[in-house]
Amino acid sequence: MGRTIRTFEATITNQQQVRGDLDQLGWAASKLWNVGRYYAQQQWDETGEIPDDGKLKAELKSHKRYTDLHSQSSQRVLEELAEAFNGWFGKRRNGDNRARPPGYRKNRDSHPRSTVSFKAAGFKHDAQFTRVRLSKGRNLKDHRSDFILCEYETRPDVDLTEWDIQQVRTVYKRDEWRLQFVCRITISPEPPGDGVAGVDLGICNFATVSFGGESVLYPGGALKEDEYYFTKKKAKCDDSSSREATRLDRTRTGRRTYFLHALSKAIVEECVERGVGTLVVGDLGGIREDDGNSEPRNWGDHGNLDLHGWPFDRFTTLLDYKAEAEGIDVELVSERDTSKSCSACGHTDDNQRVERGLYVCETCDTVANADVNGAENIRQKVLPSLATDGGDRDNGWLAQPAVHLFDSSEGVFAPREQVVIREP
Repeated sequence: MGRTIRTFEATITNQQQVRGDLDQLGWAASKLWNVGRYYAQQQWDETGEIPDDGKLKAELKSHKRYTDLHSQSSQRVLEELAEAFNGWFGKRRNGDNRARPPGYRKNRDSHPRSTVSFKAAGFKHDAQFTRVRLSKGRNLKDHRSDFILCEYETRPDVDLTEWDIQQVRTVYKRDEWRLQFVCRITISPEPPGDGVAGVDLGICNFATVSFGGESVLYPGGALKEDEYYFTKKKAKCDDSSSREATRLDRTRTGRRTYFLHALSKAIVEECVERGVGTLVVGDLGGIREDDGNSEPRNWGDHGNLDLHGWPFDRFTTLLDYKAEAEGIDVELVSERDTSKSCSACGHTDDNQRVERGLYVCETCDTVANADVNGAENIRQKVLPSLATDGGDRDNGWLAQPAVHLFDSSEGVFAPREQVVIREP
């Protein structure tokens, strides 16, 4: 048995009601940081040493700024300060003379809103009504209450009742407060089977999965439509930093993040259903460079824009941790020649991809969807004997993949015939 830690971010739905109280906590955290930073500087000047978090807590626990927050929240601020000093010392030891120690948290004459952390004694979660109660510090309690009751909303695929919430954080981002739930779960490392699947990542089809004998395409059309829609809307804003432009950016980012979560979840669920224990993913680390040199590879005007904006790394990270939770091992392999080689016989020829989306092998006459052929070649990176087994396998499935589209109304991927396409 093993444990895994995940952080889930949530929108505060009663923002207007709790914003004032959360502002107070955020400012209090910045003030405490500055008090700790001043004390650390004094100790440095007098002794040549920076106090660790234990000394900071012992010295400042009776300070007025310390009691502005719940004791555990104040402790976490001072722990972060000590960690920042340790990071600075580490860089200096490694010869980085430009590294600077942590500074004061000030924005001209005001304090910024710092993140506030609430450990077990500082919060109470109410899963039934999707809300969390956050404790105030002694100095900030008033006649109304000694806590802040935040109502929240997570992504539809997140169920916090399945997790052990270790910590709650209030984070100020893009002019609003958000919640972060730091959770832990005990998982079984046993894989669902010993099967192997290959994943080819691309622009038109964001992901193509080969299970060997069947395959699934996951088009990225929903992402492209969002990029076009929100870029067009933002262009109509008078100022790129206006409130409306910021709202559009936030909405676009949220939709993209949800798409990636839904896609990675769908692929992992397909793997579990088919008894896949190893997921082999094509590594796109060198896709922006031409073969044999460091010059950028030219994919055409639209292709270059899509390539630099496509969140491959983010998706791979999500796929990895969702697979880990199911006991599935994720391996990254080179994509070199996977688009040129025939997955049925192994013959390699630069000209076999006769047109976009179609691959025809001149040696064994295999006809395949080009992305499926690439995904199967990636799968065979850990099963190299498949392409030389005499060619007796039925390869019809290479040309006839299933297609699963993103259903924005349901927030899931489903077979194409079940999905109703709607505007963003």
